[in-house]
Amino acid sequence: MELPKKYSFSQIEEKWKTYWNEKNVYISDFHVEKGRKIFSVDTPPPTVSGQMHMGHAFSYAQGDFIVRYHRMKGDKIFYPFGTDDNGLPTEHLVERLKKVNSRSMTRPEFVALCHKTINEIKPAFVQPWIDLGISVDYNHSYSTIDARATRISQQSFLDLYNKKLVYKKETPTTWCVTCQTAIAQADFENVEKKSFFNDISFHDEEGNELLISTTRPELLPACVGLFAHPDDERYKHLKGKKAIVPLFNYTVPILFDENVALDKGTGLMMVCTFGDKEDVEKWHKYKLELRTVINKDGTLNELAKPYDTLSIKEAREKIIQDLRASGDLKSQQKITHNANTHDRCGTEIEFMKTSQWFINVMNHKEKLISLADEITWHPAHMKTRYVNWVKNLNWDWCISRQRHFGVPFPVWYEKDTGNIIVADTDDLPIDPTTAIPKKYTKEKTNLIPESDVLDTWATSSVTPQIALDWGKTDEKEFSSALPMTLRMQSHDIIRTWAFYTIVKAWYNNKTIPWKNIMISGFVLDKNGKKMSKSKGNTIDPTKIINLFGADVVRYAASAVKLGEDLPFQDKYLETGKKVVTKLFNAAKFAHLHLEDYKGEKLAINKITTIDKWLISKLNKTIKDVTTFLESFEFAKARALIEQFFWEDFCDNYLEIVKDRLYNPDKYGTDARYAGQMTLYHTLLTIIKLFAPYLPYITEEIFSWKFANDLDAKSIHTEGWPTFNKDLVFSNEEQSGEIAKQFIALGRQQKNQNGVSQKHEFISATLKGPAKIITPVQKDIMMTLHCKEITIVDSEKIAFNGILAPKEEKQKN
Repeated sequence: MELPKKYSFSQIEEKWKTYWNEKNVYISDFHVEKGRKIFSVDTPPPTVSGQMHMGHAFSYAQGDFIVRYHRMKGDKIFYPFGTDDNGLPTEHLVERLKKVNSRSMTRPEFVALCHKTINEIKPAFVQPWIDLGISVDYNHSYSTIDARATRISQQSFLDLYNKKLVYKKETPTTWCVTCQTAIAQADFENVEKKSFFNDISFHDEEGNELLISTTRPELLPACVGLFAHPDDERYKHLKGKKAIVPLFNYTVPILFDENVALDKGTGLMMVCTFGDKEDVEKWHKYKLELRTVINKDGTLNELAKPYDTLSIKEAREKIIQDLRASGDLKSQQKITHNANTHDRCGTEIEFMKTSQWFINVMNHKEKLISLADEITWHPAHMKTRYVNWVKNLNWDWCISRQRHFGVPFPVWYEKDTGNIIVADTDDLPIDPTTAIPKKYTKEKTNLIPESDVLDTWATSSVTPQIALDWGKTDEKEFSSALPMTLRMQSHDIIRTWAFYTIVKAWYNNKTIPWKNIMISGFVLDKNGKKMSKSKGNTIDPTKIINLFGADVVRYAASAVKLGEDLPFQDKYLETGKKVVTKLFNAAKFAHLHLEDYKGEKLAINKITTIDKWLISKLNKTIKDVTTFLESFEFAKARALIEQFFWEDFCDNYLEIVKDRLYNPDKYGTDARYAGQMTLYHTLLTIIKLFAPYLPYITEEIFSWKFANDLDAKSIHTEGWPTFNKDLVFSNEEQSGEIAKQFIALGRQQKNQNGVSQKHEFISATLKGPAKIITPVQKDIMMTLHCKEITIVDSEKIAFNGILAPKEEKQKN
């Protein structure tokens, strides 16, 4: 076949994307097949509210390296693809795209608009993953809001409800006033904020000044007590007394608690309902008054008069002004402190007493920590992040959200009894606002539907069960498929996705969700900062793919060890481009000399010493690369493949064998055939080793000749190269390595003398172990264009060549 003159990645990649899809190369299935090990993957469902970013591109590519390797090993691959479509991010996206406000529409109207919008944008959203060559089965994908995911998410909830692991309670809950919903601890982002530490005067009932320090003066109308340490001599005389709140002129008790820091601020602590976790704890412990002054939308209410209707920020500024005017603001100090914000919108977290659904995790922390030991973490140190997160949990998992778009709770409340009514699993999926349980016998008007929806993580946490179609799949087969083989994800969502999935798998199915978890790092900008849209430092991977090709982007993703953050640099793309180009050119050269080769198996008795050197090194490379990929160390594996490809194959063997291939009359047909056999076997193995990393260029090269010879559909379903101890040739390796040394020395001498590598040596003396040099003497001669070689037996290696005179340029 006629080969392309240059490698046009855009044309080649488009061709193979179409081919892989039409031929079902990446078909995915978890059903047991005799004699084949199942390698199942809990693949991250990207959120449709955004677009692929460099972190996505690198993380998914890294996971795909491992999956492609196992596919080539012969494992049966179950590699489903999903999209995360429900919850706040999708609501915000739809509001932005359609220029609507969800709260000004009826819930059915807005939900219908969300589904319509998702269907419109999903093909374009998924395309970058296809372009990048992520080898999932796109024909069998799921959405976290589709009927199957909704059914399984609701089934998970009902199972926990029946096991008394989920409950509803009115209690102080973390709240986002921007998104106007409860959120969980895992939704917090800890950020540095600039603020003021304000020293404010309270007074006791006798008029004595009591100084407190706070960053939240807008919570003065929510103050329900002042606290001091019982051993604080400054305040012991105030036991049983009350204090007057400045500006608002009502009294609160002065109480004592050992958890108040003696050396913090003035030693007096203002407790409000609610400023932080400590406020919540003391409110519970001392049964204090509840003074809620912040509305769910972040404005202040009547208790805060005359500051009602103001936003939190506006109220803070006005109260500070009035405290300064009244003389009750004694001092202000600029500070930078850590504040918990909502990771979705950046709004600082508030505490509000609301009625929410919770999953009980606080009573099972020890078990949830021990489950980490049953999972193999890649890299191993990432397990510590999980363990530390669970140890430091302060609250149960709040799973209810006050939004329109999400998986509905399959729950109703009876008007006459107040009882909670839940659906049967046979009713699922169900929306309580439009349907009632089939077995409910009372009047349907007696039921009040739950209007909250499940937190999106409450559904994302059952992605293994969704992928395996829990509830529809045969129970025995489902149990054999769970735990899945692998979860791949980034390290920033260990506290959410990893933790929540472990919780659900254990609570619902009494198992771990996967045997292995593979954790990727962030992509950083040139200043070492995480790339993010909010910082404006992102790079669109689709643009990079269009400029360099998917293989080059995938190559860049293999430049970092698993779990480590990677500062993005152009050099990774440039190097990747060189590798792809070199692979294309080397394969073209090989193909030129293999057109008459029939693809016979490697016959060791027919190849030369230098051929055996290459085969032996290749065989050892296979062994080491396989070992690294088995342990998820794709960067080390790729480095070994590349080292063999560049140094041994391209820089040395192709130069050594070239003369033999071009001149069969000079060396004999057997020598040429030996070179063809070695070249064929080595190139096929090289592209197989590169295939998990560079799927497009390797498929293209494979199609030129190998596919027909092997009657194979794709390189990606061909067998992975295996180590063969009979292909290790120690003596020949020694000879080959010494040949490399002499060739390097000869090349160096030519460079130093400013002549081309084709320039002849009249003669050369090779000092070194003669027994090792002699078998490759002819190879050294042909590669260095040396007319005559003398070998001097010596322990030390030295090269002395006499170059032919330079031809003088003729004068005009």
